[in-house]
Amino acid sequence: MQDTAAIEGDMGMLWMLISGILVFLMQAGFTLVESGMTRSKNVVNIAMKNVLDIAVGSLVFWFVGYSLMYGESSSGWIGWSGFMFNQGPADLFFQTVFCATAATIVSGAIAGRTKYTTYIIFSVVLTAFIYPIAGGWEWNGGWLNDTDGIMPAEFIDFAGSSIVHAVGGWLLW
Repeated sequence: MQDTAAIEGDMGMLWMLISGILVFLMQAGFTLVESGMTRSKNVVNIAMKNVLDIAVGSLVFWFVGYSLMYGESSSGWIGWSGFMFNQGPADLFFQTVFCATAATIVSGAIAGRTKYTTYIIFSVVLTAFIYPIAGGWEWNGGWLNDTDGIMPAEFIDFAGSSIVHAVGGWLLW
């Protein structure tokens, strides 16, 4: 019989996988919403951008972004260790689909307003550097959670609602 801690760990991993799959399926919903909000000539471009967010964003986040987000950091600003793999695969998948979602939020706002190659460059920079660094500030014990330093109180982010959506929104401003 397994002990309680092992069961809790397994259930936590299962929950992260289920949640990650649901967030992954949101990409199809974003594609439909964005396609319905633009002219018909942009539908293929939008679909390709959303596929790009998952495909290229996943690779770039795995190679570079995940270590910037969860790597060891002496200052609480940027992690510099564990390139290409640092945590368990469930957490990697969960954070990867969140990263792609942040890029897709931007894609919806600029649908039909930018060239495809420009968006590719933007998506790579977002998924490799911008989102991982901002995510590390919160989820890896960065300066947003440092109550002894800059912040007078701990920043609380419920399931990525602030980090994912704020990063996507700030980049549009």
